Amino acid sequence: MTRAIVVLSGGMDSTTVAGILHAKGYEIYGITVDYLQRTSKKELDCAKKVGEFYGFKDHLFINLSFMKEILKDSTSLIDEKLEIPTESSEDEIPNTYVPFRNTIILSLAVAWAETLNAELIGIGVNALDYSGYPDCRPEYIEAFEKVARLGTKPNYAPQIFTPLQHMSKAEIVKKAVELGVPLDLTWSCYQNQEKACGTCESCQLRIKGFKEAGVTDPIPYEST
Repeated sequence: MTRAIVVLSGGMDSTTVAGILHAKGYEIYGITVDYLQRTSKKELDCAKKVGEFYGFKDHLFINLSFMKEILKDSTSLIDEKLEIPTESSEDEIPNTYVPFRNTIILSLAVAWAETLNAELIGIGVNALDYSGYPDCRPEYIEAFEKVARLGTKPNYAPQIFTPLQHMSKAEIVKKAVELGVPLDLTWSCYQNQEKACGTCESCQLRIKGFKEAGVTDPIPYEST
């Protein structure tokens, strides 16, 4: 069976990527990181349940607590003195952006993938319904894939698998439903760990996606 790694945050997008890999028949290895983000407890719990649902061959939970020290004062996902935005702007990147996060996580995933001789690394980045994060752009993924190819053994070239790259949130919801993805086990909120707030930008994107897809979101919200 061919091996694949999925970068799993416990969110809807990364869980849908896991569902796609499962449907394709891959032996799946999960990698989930804790960088002391506001909702880390909830995210890690969701990721654990998703891994169990899909029967991951192995699932690494990696502590990246050093990121809180490096990135303090820069991102509201770590620094609780900063307010989580409820609106997005096309002119600026929101403070929910975590500097270089995908590069740090993907680097760990590539190291593990090379060790396992895994064919690809799945990640739920998206270039349509997203917040303008630079490390979600297609050109970023293309560049990182080149780095991974140059930085590993000559006979190893991992693919960075981004099946959701050009899908809207509504299309992602429909794909998840089609594959029987356990959306009730996923979490998108940046603010809360019990009921999703329903007002942060991530919640709003999720709510909009479910509404446009004509599907009922199975998780509870404080406000919709």
